[in-house]
Formats: sequence, structure tokens, C-alpha cells
Amino acid sequence: MKISVKWLGDYVALPPSVDELARKLTAAGLEIEGQDSPAEGLRGVVVAQIKESVQHPNADKLSVTKIDAGGDALIQVVCGAKNYKVGDKVPLATVGTKLPNGMEIKQAALRGVDSSGMLCSSKELGLSEESSGLLILSPDLKPGTPIAQALGLDDVVLEVNVTPNRPDALSHLGVAREVGVVTGAALKLPQPKPVESGSPASEKVKVRVESPERCPRYAARVVENVTIKPSPQWMQERLKACGVRAINNVVDVTNYVNLEYGQPLHAFDLDKLGGQELVVRTAAKGEKLTTLDGKARTLDVDDLVICDKERPQALAGVMGGGDSEVTEKTTRLVLESANFVGSGVRRTAKRYALHTEASHRFERGADLDAVVPALERAAQLIAELSGGTVASGRVDVYPAEKPRRQVTLRFARVEKVLGVAVPEGEVRRILAALGFEQVSEGAGQATYEVPRARVDVEREEDLLEEVARVFGYDNIPAKLPRGLASLAPEPANSEAERRLRHALAGAGLDEVVNYSFVAPKSLEVLGLKEQPVALLNPLSVEQSVMRTSLLPGLLENLSRSVRHQVESVSLYETGRAYFRDAQGGQGTRPAAREVNRVAGLVWGLRGGGRSWTQKDARADFYDAKGAVEALLAALRVEGVTWSLGGPSAYHPRASAEVKLADGTVLGHVGELHPKVVKAQGLPEGVFVFELDTEPLYAAARLVPEYRALPKFPAVLRDLAVLVPVELETGAVRKVILEVGGALVEDALVFDVYTGKQIPEGKKNLAFALRYRATDRTLTDVEVNEAHKRIVSEVDQRLGASLRA
Repeated sequence: MKISVKWLGDYVALPPSVDELARKLTAAGLEIEGQDSPAEGLRGVVVAQIKESVQHPNADKLSVTKIDAGGDALIQVVCGAKNYKVGDKVPLATVGTKLPNGMEIKQAALRGVDSSGMLCSSKELGLSEESSGLLILSPDLKPGTPIAQALGLDDVVLEVNVTPNRPDALSHLGVAREVGVVTGAALKLPQPKPVESGSPASEKVKVRVESPERCPRYAARVVENVTIKPSPQWMQERLKACGVRAINNVVDVTNYVNLEYGQPLHAFDLDKLGGQELVVRTAAKGEKLTTLDGKARTLDVDDLVICDKERPQALAGVMGGGDSEVTEKTTRLVLESANFVGSGVRRTAKRYALHTEASHRFERGADLDAVVPALERAAQLIAELSGGTVASGRVDVYPAEKPRRQVTLRFARVEKVLGVAVPEGEVRRILAALGFEQVSEGAGQATYEVPRARVDVEREEDLLEEVARVFGYDNIPAKLPRGLASLAPEPANSEAERRLRHALAGAGLDEVVNYSFVAPKSLEVLGLKEQPVALLNPLSVEQSVMRTSLLPGLLENLSRSVRHQVESVSLYETGRAYFRDAQGGQGTRPAAREVNRVAGLVWGLRGGGRSWTQKDARADFYDAKGAVEALLAALRVEGVTWSLGGPSAYHPRASAEVKLADGTVLGHVGELHPKVVKAQGLPEGVFVFELDTEPLYAAARLVPEYRALPKFPAVLRDLAVLVPVELETGAVRKVILEVGGALVEDALVFDVYTGKQIPEGKKNLAFALRYRATDRTLTDVEVNEAHKRIVSEVDQRLGASLRA
């Protein structure tokens, strides 16, 4: 929002310097992002009077002039313009001046005649896009006066960062109120009172609001006998300073009042309105409107439009229509000042990609109480600048007056919340200066009526914030927070999660953090059948549902890495997966069921890339399985079993289900199925794992248990058995440990063999068994008997046979 300091001074006494003004406003929450001074670009340009002009002796198109620039002697300047006469006052760029277009004025000889400066046009001064000669100034100006001062450009424009919750500051009056609050200066509000004559406005135009829920108030004035012409220079300069292009005296007034009050207005040509009637309604399907930007638009049934008796004439709160536009032939006006609900304006503006000064204000919440004052101000200015007459009265459709919010402030809460004592009198002054009107008072508290412009104030804490920002955050002392008698214990799973991260990092995996929002397709391709939780207002289709697995994010990370020609990718992520809950959202129950998980991905060359020390070995199933085993070891989770198989997203030849000793399924590890690889456009040989961390952490033994070192020697025996190929190794090991009981300390597989000398459909498993007793040295007889029992049970239970 651009604010003219000179304009601002019309309503409130300003601090001595612009820098101090900017500092105070920034401290109060209206951050000043920049300052612009138009006078800086006109430094060295002064008012000059042409005292003499003769033909150049060596050039037909040039003249030699004598100029009075306020000095002791006349200055000689060669000029090529022809639109002046002796005695006119014009701008003179003196020697050494650098004009806004970059031209630097130097002492020069033009066709043999010395020239000390340049007489300027408005284009050369950067005041207009086109010009037909010198800028002829007012004859009342004194030679030597700086041109910026003469044209009213001795101003500073502040760029104010107005946050979306403060639409009240989107105007000069709104900012002036803030200045008055922080400086203590009185606010001088305009008191518009247009001179009325003739028959009532209600007889000249009819207004009907068919959608009061979208337009709570609509007011109109009729101005007749207007003459359309350029607006005065002072108004043009103020509009230009705020970034608004001057058009004509009527349109300029509506823009001027918008910048003054923050209330958008629109002027219709009354003679172009069918039936001389205005109807506020939603558009019919297929209706068309050509807006002021010249584009023909097919309207949506959700659009709120301003219509005459026959067709739409404007998009309410966004942009007017070309059919009723004010032109040079316009003599009668209907001036509109209304309030439109922001959500509807926002939808319409977004639908047609139209962001206007009006929509910017309505979207954030325009002041309902500014509708009439802004209308009166505009009617008065138009009458003054166009010679028009204002019809008696106004049409004001206000079907249901909206009550103002009331908020109670307990004065004792000020110090308790802000941490500093603010005198009660100062609190009352601040709130009164901000427009909060006290309506009642009790013991140690007061109830205030909130101005309708302050859409951000709803509760007591909002009033406390107003006091804090005006009193000054710098005045609140910095204090350490109050200490606690005891520290809260660290969450139970924090240490487990820390060890998990360290283990995976030690296995060579890098941590990533992905969005919880994914594309539905990325879940479908993994064969995840559970319906995900959909977002009501997603940023895009690619982020429209909550993930039910962490794998889509990791696969996208891999895809991006491969596109950048990375040769090896090892990643993991810890986070939540989200599932539908039929009772979710009821009472305090969360809307979705959240499951904590850890997932990892390994692909490419083992060891991180190519190396001269090893061959280009590629990562395989055992790299992913090894990462899982590393995190299990870090958490001291024992008794985990691995069963062949996994979900449809995994390749049947290389996938396993991971179970705890009690049978709880932790998750799966394996190679990604070729159909998933193809659908996602990924390279072959992608290995992943995904585990639920809640049961994993529950099974973790974070505190180590003491075990005495063995006192007696171990006896080692090998056991080689032939089993069906489809039999899992873990099943055989389970029987060995069960039958061996306390005597078998461990059983490790050291060989798996199929091929020659092995019957078809069989495989050879070789186990290294370690026998040991805790209270004695085992004899050969004891070991032999235990070994025979194990061989017998493996044969009977699993159909295995001892290999000779």
C-alpha cells in the first residue's frame, strides 16, 4: 500500500521527520518497506520565465532564449519547442541536473550558440508518457522555485506492508489513525456534505438487492449535469504518487476516495442503464459481461453482479462493465458505494484472474461503516470538479444492520499477559484512539465496541495485542521465563528414535523429510487399497490426499535423483501415515488415525558410487535387509523372524515379512515389483523397507542387561540337512533351538546350496550349532544325544533329512 506523506498530513499532525514517522509506524505493526521521493529525480529543475526569444542564426527549428531563473543574470538557453511565448513560465533543468530519463544536462554549444541548461516538457520530467512541447506552468509561480515544490511533488511516498488481517490500514485515513495513536496527535476526519438540489435520487434510480447475504449494504447517489474533463493537477499528482493512473475527473474521484477511505466506489452512466435500475444478484448461467479491461466473460452462477433491468453491468467488488462506462459524453451519474462479502469477491477475482484495488480491499473485509461517508465525499468532490448537481437524498439499501462485536477487557490481565505494567489511563487512551468505544464498565474491567473495520479483533487477547503494539514492544522488558520445579521427562520413544536414526545413518542411509500430502495415483500404483484421507482445499492434485505409506515420497526422491544422473541413492524417512477413522472428528478424537513408521530405500552402486578399490557392485536385497538388521540391533530387539513374501508392491522373489517374537508384524523389506518400477518410471533394482515404529519401540530394550561371561567351554557341531526349497530357513532354526533347549546356545546358517548332488526341489542348509551349559562342562555323550534329538525332530516335523 502506497501512502503519500503530504496527503497523510491533511488528517493528522506528523512527526518532524519522515524517518521518525516510518519508525513509529513500523514499531506499531505497519512495516514500512520503502520510501520514494519524486522530488529527488527533479533536483536541479526550477521554475524559469522566458524573457526573450529569437531565431537561431544557424538552425531554422531552434530558438535562442533568455531565461530568468531567479538569479542575478539571465541565462541563455537554446530551445527547439514552439508552443511557448515570451513571458511564459516553464521548467528549466540547470547545468549538472540529471533528469529521470537519465539525461545529464551539460554546458554545450548548439550549432555554434552556447546553451546553459534545457527547457523541459512534462515527458522529459517523467510526469507524463507523451507531450507536445514545453510544460507551461502557472503564471503565479516565482522564478527559481524548485519544480518539485511548484508542482506539489515535494512529497515522500511510503510503501506500507499491510498484513491481510489489517484491511483498516488500506487507506490514508486508516494510516492517519495509527499515526494519531502512536504520536498522540488529534485525527482530523473529512466532513463531507454535498450540496443537494432537485428531485430525490430515489425517483431517478431504483436499487434492488436480491442477494443480501452477499451484499449487506448498497448505497447510491445521483449526480447530474456533469462535465467530463481532466481532474485538477493536485489530484492527479496524489493518484500518481500512489500508483494510480489519472483518467478523468469522475473516475479519478472514485479512486481518490478509495485511497482516502479504503472504500471502493464505482460510477455508472445513468443514461446507459436499462430501466434506470440497479439490481444486485447472482449471475444466471451463460450470462455475459464485457469488463472495463475489454474482455468478454461468460459468468458463473456463483458470481455476484450489478445489473440493470436487462443485463449485467459490473462484477460486484471486482470490476465494472464497459457498457455503462463513464465517457466524455456522460452527463448523469449513478455513484455506487457498497459492501460485499469478502469470500464471494475472492472466488470471483480468482476465477477470472482479476486482482483489482477494489477486490484487494473487499477480500480482506471492507468497513461497513465507511459506505455512506465515502459516498458523500465522492459526490461532493464530483460536483465540485465537474460542475454537476447532486440529487436530493441517497438510495440506501441496508436490510439488516449488522451489530458490532463487543469485547471485555480485564485491566489486571494487561500486566499478567504482557509482562509489563501499563497504566489503566494509557490503556483506555490507546483503545479510544483506535476507535474502540467503551459501552459498559464493571469492577476492574470495561467492555468495548469494536469498529467494523477491525475484522481482526474478536477476543480479549486481541485488545491486549493492540495495547502492546501501541505501548511499544521495545518497552516490554526482556525476562527469563519462570523456572519449573522439575523438568518433564523425555518422551519414552525419544531415545529409541535417536538410536534408530544413528543406526540407519551408520548403514549409509541419508534422512529425508517429505510432505504428508501425496497424489492418489502414487498410492494406487503401490496397490494400497485403503481409501486415503482427502484434503478439502489441496494445493494441487499431486498433494491432494494424506499418505498411507512413506514409500511414495522416497520413490519421488529417487526419481528426482536419477534425473540428475546420481549413481547411488540410500535414503530413509521417519514420519506418520494417515488412515481413515469412521469416528474421527467427533469430540476430541482426531480426524484421522495416525501410524508412526520408518521407511528406507536403497538403489544403485554399493558404497555410494564408483571406486577403483572395488568393482561396480550393485545394491541388493541384503543391503536393505542389513539396514533393518542394524536398526534392530541398535534397539536390541531379539527374536525377530523373517518370512518369505510381502504386499503386491514387492517382488515375490526378493521380499520378506518382518515379525517380532510374539508374532506382531513390523513391516516388510524387499525389491520393488517391476510393475511399480515401470509405472513410476524408475530404474530396476530398487529395494525398500517400511516398518511400524510403535511396536518396534515397545519391543526395544534400551537399558542393557548384564549377562555373566561363560565359565565353561562350548562344543561346536555342524548340522547339514536337506529340506524342500520352499521351506524357510527360519523354520528349521526355530526347531533346532526349541529341541536343543538350554544346551543350544546358538544356531547360525553358514551355507545354503542347491545344484549338483542335491535332489531336484531340495536345498542343503548347513548350520553351525554351539552347545554350552552354564553349570558344567558338557560331555560328548550329552552333546551327541542332544544332536540326535535335534536331527530326529527336524526330520519328523519338517520332512528334512540328514545329509551324508
